[in-house]
Amino acid sequence: MDARDPHTPPAVLDLDRAAHAALGRLTQGLSPAAFLLAYLDWAVHLAIAPGKQQALIQKARQQYLRLAEVALPTTSPTAPCIEPLPQDHRFDDPAWRQWPFNVMAQGFLLTQQWWHCATTGVRGVTPHHEDVMTFNARQALDMLSPSNFLATNPQALAATFNEQGLNLVRGAFNAAEDLTHALKHEHGTAPASFVVGQHVAATPGQVVFRNHLIELIQYTPTTAKVHPEPILIVPSWIMKYYILDLSPHNSLVRYLVGQGHTVFILSWRNPTAADRDLGMDDYLQLGPVAAMKAVKQLMPGRQVHGVGYCLGGTLLSIAAAAWARDGEAGLATLSLLATQTDFEEPGELSLFIDDSQLTYLDDLMWEQGVLQGPQMGGSFTYLNTRDLLWSRLVRDYLLGTRQPLNDLMSWNQDVTRMPHRMHSEYLRSLYLHNDLSHGSYEVGDRPVALSDISVPIFSVGTVKDHISPWRSVYKLHLLTSAPMTFALASGGHNAGIVSEPGHAGRSYQLRTRPEGAQYMDPDTWLDTAEHHEGSWWTAWQSWLAAHSGQAVRPPSLGNARLGLPPLGDAPGQYVLTR
Repeated sequence: MDARDPHTPPAVLDLDRAAHAALGRLTQGLSPAAFLLAYLDWAVHLAIAPGKQQALIQKARQQYLRLAEVALPTTSPTAPCIEPLPQDHRFDDPAWRQWPFNVMAQGFLLTQQWWHCATTGVRGVTPHHEDVMTFNARQALDMLSPSNFLATNPQALAATFNEQGLNLVRGAFNAAEDLTHALKHEHGTAPASFVVGQHVAATPGQVVFRNHLIELIQYTPTTAKVHPEPILIVPSWIMKYYILDLSPHNSLVRYLVGQGHTVFILSWRNPTAADRDLGMDDYLQLGPVAAMKAVKQLMPGRQVHGVGYCLGGTLLSIAAAAWARDGEAGLATLSLLATQTDFEEPGELSLFIDDSQLTYLDDLMWEQGVLQGPQMGGSFTYLNTRDLLWSRLVRDYLLGTRQPLNDLMSWNQDVTRMPHRMHSEYLRSLYLHNDLSHGSYEVGDRPVALSDISVPIFSVGTVKDHISPWRSVYKLHLLTSAPMTFALASGGHNAGIVSEPGHAGRSYQLRTRPEGAQYMDPDTWLDTAEHHEGSWWTAWQSWLAAHSGQAVRPPSLGNARLGLPPLGDAPGQYVLTR
């Protein structure tokens, strides 16, 4: 029975679910009903807004006159009448300043600007539907960009002329190769130069604990003495853990071990359809709770530096709030990397968060048992088709070049899945209802409150993060009065976190809020926080060291006497499952 309509017969509900699931496989889990509702909301309100219509007509007239100024043939570059957005690099090449390509580029950018005006500021349209319409209009226009077509792309034309068409031959082979992989459903095949356990996820260690959902890896010490408090890292379950243990030069795990820390990390099992009924509570209890018990058993009497990344940080925050509520003093500090605890403003992911979309996605997972990696990857690609799709197709097929894979790109292809129940629960409880920040998220039939957390917190946001926008991450300041150091690092959700010392062009801002201090809004913080060149890792490690005791001898890996013998070399078994 449907919880909202107990009179609906199961056979009727199953038929609806089957229909949604069949359509969902074609739409990569995106609900056409959600998009149609947004369109109708916008179209009806625009139809009864003559003032807005008149303003759009006047806007179009002004843009036509501006474009006419650059439309006349000329042999020298002309000053543009509109500049691309800072993040749009499709028209950076000087060839786009030459006629007639300048007219094409300028016409496209003016059209893009007009549609942004058309889809925003229509009175009566709900903010969510306005965001959806603006986003979809931008995606539709990106398909028609003159940079996407051979005849209107001066770079592609020049390459074709200079190489006598060989670029198009290479592009055809690239397209055939991609099509072959797609037909064979080959996803996440890592190149030989990035083999897990050899080139990435290669920091020496042992699996010291395993249950149905996680393997707990303890890393081999490399210093004569270590800080007494171990570090327990909880990565997100929607990714393989070795984002934090990439190549030796940019491995956060290796860096921490080299600084004299005892490091443990969770490696999540890649679930199958048989795990469809695993829920959020299973991930909490079999994940950070079980890992903490194992670490405390191996290192009795020691407090733990808890570290969470992305949704792993959200889960660790829930566990920390539950431990604080129940009087369990296990944490020395809490570090949250690109972690949201308030989901009211989750960035462009909010475009996919409404009842229509979540019901549609739930029905797709109901049939499959899990959300497949390519389906999840398709949603993230849709968020940035300009860079992740169209620019890649131009490079691969028109220019005939392949961008060499690096370790981060290889990791990104190592796809994971999510069980039906867990994925549905976390989307609804966290993203849709924002239960955690409202104090209504339950652990053990009782709600938890982040305000109960009193240990020092180090929180990291990244400037270009579209998954966990830094202003959303910053909202943790409103949810707890614990002493908090907030760092804002350059880069995006992944590259901003994987930001090793010596990485060129890296910088960060840093400011500490003492316990009980008044709230500072994010704009004021941005204007006043001190700027630093280099990696935020060094500042964080100094903070960890300042909250640690005097150095001691390194512990052994595992303990057979305590029932936690080493179970095999890192990276373990779970990370290798596809």
